[in-house]
Amino acid sequence: MSRIYEALEKAESERATASTSEKDHGICTVTMPFEEEQPSVTTTQPFDSIPMRPWKPCEAALPTLADSGVAVEQFRSLRSSLYQMRAQISLKTIIISSGMPAEGKTFIAANLALSLARNNERPVLLIDADLRRPSIHRLLGTPDAPGLMQYLVGSATSTEIVQRTNSAEIMNGHGARAISNMGFIPAGQNTSNLPELAGNHRIEELITSVSPHFSWIIIDSSPVMAVTDAVDLARIADGVLLVAREATTKYGTAQLAHAAFSRSRVLGFVINAAQNAPRNNYEYLYCGDGTHATSSPGTAPGGGA
Repeated sequence: MSRIYEALEKAESERATASTSEKDHGICTVTMPFEEEQPSVTTTQPFDSIPMRPWKPCEAALPTLADSGVAVEQFRSLRSSLYQMRAQISLKTIIISSGMPAEGKTFIAANLALSLARNNERPVLLIDADLRRPSIHRLLGTPDAPGLMQYLVGSATSTEIVQRTNSAEIMNGHGARAISNMGFIPAGQNTSNLPELAGNHRIEELITSVSPHFSWIIIDSSPVMAVTDAVDLARIADGVLLVAREATTKYGTAQLAHAAFSRSRVLGFVINAAQNAPRNNYEYLYCGDGTHATSSPGTAPGGGA
């Protein structure tokens, strides 16, 4: 016991000496104020454990659900072009945007995601980030919430907003391979302060958390000439694919849309609702019902949103 007492006494003496030394050298111990712990990134569960929802897709707006056809072949060509790009650059997360509304960006985003999902062993994720005019949930025939907006304001986790389908009629019908291999995050129910949401740091956390579980992430965003949401979102993407509509989109509008993404990697244009592929020096990619796309201005199938 005496040795233990001596050891404790010696330790106390050393602490007192160190304290005196600190004072002599003007050193003091400062207690830092409590800082609120930053929320950690929530890791989304593997695809097989993502909650299932009943989907009732609109086949007229999703021609790539068919096993064959013009739209299937054109989106297959677009898909092939993206794979060729991917062989040269890091490419997984792609923003789909346009200059103005009604040029077909949502149609391109949804069908491109389905085409990629049909061709992949690993699943593909489609995100509706057009927070002002969301519509992909209507194309897929699924509820719009909980979704991206709920995640951005902190009222839902990433695991709560990702969904997939197991609807029997889909699994036994056309496009079963594509639709069963695709995850979807709807835009969610409308909230206030929409302009601030697109620049919210949580969108980066979301992409980081879901990325390991998907081979491609396709994000439908707002038209760039209407709001700046798409430009804000482009910072989290590997590339931007722009959509223009034949006989509708003016050349000046396409130029301005391209210029808006001057700090991002623009992969090219998809020309929607084109009847004939343009013949010039551009390399065109092809996508849906009489559609094409380019690695400069280009073409795609006929869809409206």
